[in-house]
Amino acid sequence: MIAAYNKEHVGDVLLVQLTTEDVAAPEVERVGDVALIKEKATGEVKGFNLFNASKYMELNVSGNVEVTEELVQQIRAALKANDVEVSIDVDFSPKFVVGYVEEKEKHPNADKLSVCKVNVGDEVLQIVCGAPNVEAGQKVVVAKIGAVMPSGMVIKPAQLRGVDSYGMICSARELAIPNAPQEKGILVLDEDAEVGSPFQIPEKL
Repeated sequence: MIAAYNKEHVGDVLLVQLTTEDVAAPEVERVGDVALIKEKATGEVKGFNLFNASKYMELNVSGNVEVTEELVQQIRAALKANDVEVSIDVDFSPKFVVGYVEEKEKHPNADKLSVCKVNVGDEVLQIVCGAPNVEAGQKVVVAKIGAVMPSGMVIKPAQLRGVDSYGMICSARELAIPNAPQEKGILVLDEDAEVGSPFQIPEKL
């Protein structure tokens, strides 16, 4: 689940995405303070907008909203108050983790891209990376599917020049780390970083 709130530019509306998938042909159904966004062909609810959001919860943020168990409980209560039944299954596992680049191969269709196998603790992800400094044996920061970058970009499954990619190996700039180097390239972590552990953004490099 991905949530965003920007009262100044959007109004008192909490925007909720239940999936990272694009909605091919959306249709909207309004029920009280809830506008359900559905896939027209299937009727499946892909997200919703909660109007008058401050009536249901306190939101002191402008932009992406951290999805916590408390927020999910408040959203469920708001939906119930509007007689809306929507199944909300949330993965609370960390979306930014320490990864280990097990393999790096040249992309078959792009000179400046590499196809990497990255161990993130509980699985090995195939990630296409364009950084010039990525190498096998590095410990790196991985944004997994569903991660919301500081820029607001949502990490989704992708296909880059014909090769599937399931995440992103991040640079310090992409993570909005203060004093990040301006040179293009991923952030390489110390060897003692624990693979699969959540990545905490430091105050400075």
